Amino acid sequence: MEMILGLTGGIATGKSTVTGMLRERGIPVIDADQIARDVVEPGKPAYEAIVAHFGREILLADGQIDRKKLGEIVFSDESERQKLNAIVHPEVRRVMREEAEAAEKNGASIVFMDIPLLFESKLQHMVDKIVVVYAPAHMQLARMMERDEMQEEQAQKRLRAQLPIDQKKAEADFLIDNSRSREEAERQVEEMLSAIRAEIGL
Repeated sequence: MEMILGLTGGIATGKSTVTGMLRERGIPVIDADQIARDVVEPGKPAYEAIVAHFGREILLADGQIDRKKLGEIVFSDESERQKLNAIVHPEVRRVMREEAEAAEKNGASIVFMDIPLLFESKLQHMVDKIVVVYAPAHMQLARMMERDEMQEEQAQKRLRAQLPIDQKKAEADFLIDNSRSREEAERQVEEMLSAIRAEIGL
């Protein structure tokens, strides 16, 4: 028996730290963001569909999609944003499922899907259990301002664009509280993996 876990969190909760810990332990982590970048590369079906809909003016000289230009269009027009998501999201989900199947064929019994907007995109159905990497909102804010050199207002705006971290926390099957030391986070990752292994009979 294998288990697919959805790994999510909020901006600056330290999800990539936890992803690193899982990979160090040889556990496959499928990266939704990376796949979302891959599926819009020239020659891929999603790329063709985006160019057909948005026109060639969203392309850079080398044929790649100009993310900034496309971003300006979709962030100022909700229906265009939905159109883009309708092209990209099914492709991303398809590739993620393929990668999970490949990992299982290679003998992995625990597979993580790193999906930053798991709840926002309503992708709970793709996973067996949900792991939320948590840090309190005030800490998210402080980390964003320090890490990305953002003004408070800008950081607040980005936080508001996501579901509040406490809401995600309430939906978690496993919670990794990443507000303390790295050692503490490692300990929680180990505990979580032990619980998962016990559940699937490893």
